[in-house]
Amino acid sequence: MKVKALARPQSTTSRSSLHDLRPTHKNLNPQSHPQARAREYTRAVTAAKLDRMFASPFLGELKGGHVDAVSTLAICRTNLCPVVTGAVDGTVRIWDLQNRRMVASLDGAHSRNVSGIVFGNGIDGQFYSCGEEGIVKAWSIYPKGQYITADVDDGDDEDKKPKAKRSKFKSSQEDDAESPHGPVNVYRLPSSRNNSFANAFHSIDHHWSESQFATASSDAAVHLWDPERSTPITSFNNLWGSDDTVTTVRYNPAERDLIAHCSSDRGIGLHDTRTASALQKTIMGMKSNCLEWNPMEPYMFVVGNEDYNAYTFDMRKLSRPTTIFKGHVGAVMSVGWSPTGTEFVTGSYDKTIRIFSTRKEGGTASHGGYGSNGTARDIYHTKRMQRIFCVGYTLDHKYILSGSDDTNIRMWKARSSEKIGQLSAREESSLQYRQALVQKYSHLPEVKRIHKARRVPKFIKKETEQAMVQKEKRRRKETNVIKHSKPGTQKYTDEKGKVVVKTVD
Repeated sequence: MKVKALARPQSTTSRSSLHDLRPTHKNLNPQSHPQARAREYTRAVTAAKLDRMFASPFLGELKGGHVDAVSTLAICRTNLCPVVTGAVDGTVRIWDLQNRRMVASLDGAHSRNVSGIVFGNGIDGQFYSCGEEGIVKAWSIYPKGQYITADVDDGDDEDKKPKAKRSKFKSSQEDDAESPHGPVNVYRLPSSRNNSFANAFHSIDHHWSESQFATASSDAAVHLWDPERSTPITSFNNLWGSDDTVTTVRYNPAERDLIAHCSSDRGIGLHDTRTASALQKTIMGMKSNCLEWNPMEPYMFVVGNEDYNAYTFDMRKLSRPTTIFKGHVGAVMSVGWSPTGTEFVTGSYDKTIRIFSTRKEGGTASHGGYGSNGTARDIYHTKRMQRIFCVGYTLDHKYILSGSDDTNIRMWKARSSEKIGQLSAREESSLQYRQALVQKYSHLPEVKRIHKARRVPKFIKKETEQAMVQKEKRRRKETNVIKHSKPGTQKYTDEKGKVVVKTVD
């Protein structure tokens, strides 16, 4: 008589350690699990609830903050820890993100508002700040005698050690007031333009690969500078025949000779520094306060506008935005791209921070925003936070920094419910499973309501309701005009078509 018995190897039935779960065997035949979809839906609802229960985005402030409103913020492109902020009172402060503490305070760095700060593209820790008094200064995040270098010093010869560069452009009074961090160099516009108000700098940006930086000033010009020269190497004046102030200037991450800028005449312009020619300019309905290029898809850029919206544009077609991102009830003052290029953060005059995703799952940035309607995936706010003037992602895509009118620099999690620290293999797989369930059932009412629910301040809720009433009023008026007009004389205009007033070549 033959007896057949089931036999399994010991490795499939025993634990590898005392902390592991015991292996279980499952029947994967769908016919054996008629209620599988119902159980999966219940898990999706539970996963959405857990995501909101563990949402705690605010981590804390950088200890000390500023004395006055924080006007600008710069995050190093090559290092995770250094951050530099500038305030309205002219103070510049250097911060260590790892310890969330201040490294140095450069009091009196500028006599007026610090309008822009940017890091260089090297590993020497040099950064540049500009002020509304018409001066650009170069600084170092490392005190004199401390350097980061790629070369290995194999000797004790003092002559081989790098020495701090002495400025060729500073006066004796500036030398007396010099701090351990600088200024290394000081840059001014030529004396022919030297007017305390006409030459005020409003923005600064450094080239992504070359030793060169650009400034935007009140004399309706964009100036290109070489760090080794005290005067601009090139100036773009009378851009498209406009004498309005240039408020923002940004280098393209990939096209080394392409610059984008915003101006007070509601314009967004592109020009080529190699041929010194203006390429194209678009005039919007209201002024744009900020502009940033997508670091991973450099043909796309986002602007924050006074009409409470943010717009993404394709530089190949400036006559129409690719997506409109809504939600704010105040002017968008600052935008910052994630290093992954898949989302950006906005800071607004309405005292809130919003995070917008620019791509669908498996899509590209030009295919529309989160949920295909340009709404924010998350909203951050606190009771004490005031109007926000600057925001930015850290280099590892995990944290967001914001500077506001209440003198504080706050640190937030980019994913509000994300656990800080190393995840075990079981935690990571469980998290991915819950995220996949929420995404799969996000179209169903209960999951959608839980997943997208956000508490906002009372005045923002009221302003949003009022904006919806006004929008419906405009739509109804447009419908009535078309209805009672001669056939063919009036047509509907989509929302994207109303954004741009005209384009100038």
